[in-house]
Amino acid sequence: MMLRRKITDALMEWKSRPKRKSLLVRGARQVGKTYSIDDFGRKNYSSYIYINFEKDPSYASIFAGSKDVDSIATRMSLFFPEAAFIPGDTLIFLDEIQNCPDARVSFKFFTMDGRYDVIGTGSLMGVRYKEVSSYPVGYEETMDMSSLDFEEFLWAMGVKEEIIRDVRGSLVERRPMDGLFLDKLDEHLRWHMIVGGMPEAVEAFRETGHLGNVAKVQREIISSYLDDIAKYAPAAEKNKVLSSFHSIPGQLAKSNKKFFYAHVEDKKGSKYDTYGNSLLWLKEAGIISLCHNLSEPALPLAMNRRDNAFKVYMRDTGLLVAMMEEGVARAILSEELSVNEGAIMENMVGDMLAKEGYDLFYFERKGTLEVDFVLNLNGVATAVEVKSGNNRQSKSLDSVMSEKYKVRRGIKLEGTNTFIDEKGVEHYPLFAASFMRSMSDERGFGDGGLR
Repeated sequence: MMLRRKITDALMEWKSRPKRKSLLVRGARQVGKTYSIDDFGRKNYSSYIYINFEKDPSYASIFAGSKDVDSIATRMSLFFPEAAFIPGDTLIFLDEIQNCPDARVSFKFFTMDGRYDVIGTGSLMGVRYKEVSSYPVGYEETMDMSSLDFEEFLWAMGVKEEIIRDVRGSLVERRPMDGLFLDKLDEHLRWHMIVGGMPEAVEAFRETGHLGNVAKVQREIISSYLDDIAKYAPAAEKNKVLSSFHSIPGQLAKSNKKFFYAHVEDKKGSKYDTYGNSLLWLKEAGIISLCHNLSEPALPLAMNRRDNAFKVYMRDTGLLVAMMEEGVARAILSEELSVNEGAIMENMVGDMLAKEGYDLFYFERKGTLEVDFVLNLNGVATAVEVKSGNNRQSKSLDSVMSEKYKVRRGIKLEGTNTFIDEKGVEHYPLFAASFMRSMSDERGFGDGGLR
């Protein structure tokens, strides 16, 4: 049984538009782009043409000459003599399009022509952008695809839709949820931390239930990332990209999770000029997310971003766990983690929020307070704290929700059921981060809301 993915609904919505642009789906390697789009194309078009530029570089010649659609279709028919070009009912899927920059340029002409639908996917679009001679600005739409989020993971584990619907409703309405549901989702959250959301790892877990098989898949994925670094990173940056990547677990394990350049290779005096481009490479490859510190926790958040102070999170928490020492997965299940659990929990929430579409920010005043995340929830500056235990002290939340700052909503994610305390701080189970978009519609919160 194939994994159910949210991108399928997004693709159907794209197809339903009468005047749609060519579509570019971006994301890290092995997050399921090819499988999802291939399944979509086979099920929804009478004519479907699949081209993978990585498996057969000779396909690039299709796009090397004239860019008018008829000329491209003629050259394409040389490789696919049985393909039918049916206006309004043909999908051309250009996989690993980063290996053929001219194919990306052709999006403009396919969109202007309008007879055939085109979808391209790329795993390293951000790191190979210089190879595209002319971007099809105004003629393409983009979608980002990540590994499975928590809700997709629940689908894969066979959790019934009515249970997820009830849990979502409890979070949206800020009411305690059924204790049995809470325990079940907390258990799945622990599994999700270990397995992550890479489709092959999830499939291995679903089919065998053996974490050794999951770990083998994760090691292979990490190895493929290292191969990409060796193959595609600029020659002068390869070792720095590798060192930055390997430093991530250690950076997050510190009590101060801010990324320090000096900790990458234990070189004092290291700064942005040394490792900044290596982190940008990892970010553009879809492997990491950056969570920037704010000069103040006020809207608009992007205007208060401090570019030189940030944390680095893996875009898949299962891969982070796989990069750590042996025994971490077992400790997650037995709830025996201490320092590492804080790192894993915070990465997990950051991963969930990023998959919900939020830019990541935090707020810190050295020696006084630190708030793990600051979000814009429906026009309200919202502080979010992540607690791996049941400590309900919220000194940092109390501080940022005071008159000194402009934060008007506080959320604490912890091992608890939903409740609102006497100070107006909302307490939710940790997995609520994956439903944050649903929880952002605050029904009158702008007039004072809960406080």
